Amino acid sequence: MNKILVILLIFFLILSTAIIKNSTKRIDDEIFITKENIRGYEKDLEKVKLEHNFLSSTEKLTDFKNSYFDEELEKKNIYEMKIIRKKLGEIKIEELRFFNEK
Repeated sequence: MNKILVILLIFFLILSTAIIKNSTKRIDDEIFITKENIRGYEKDLEKVKLEHNFLSSTEKLTDFKNSYFDEELEKKNIYEMKIIRKKLGEIKIEELRFFNEK
């Protein structure tokens, strides 16, 4: 009787160790895949940040204006801008509203 209990205990321990090892391996694989995906997104984020910083700096925008448009662009007050909507052949001109305005 004792031999059967010892054999069953050893078999149970071997089986539980195999199950735990397989589930741990699966979790490690998922963690690796997630880290690789995050690394790809971080590279994309760095590129977008660089592009944003490069294109949105006032010096660069002024340089682009001077290089490509010369005197074609002029400064406008944002409150003078209008929204033009065309629905079913009808044209509507609306005031430009901002999110925090009512």
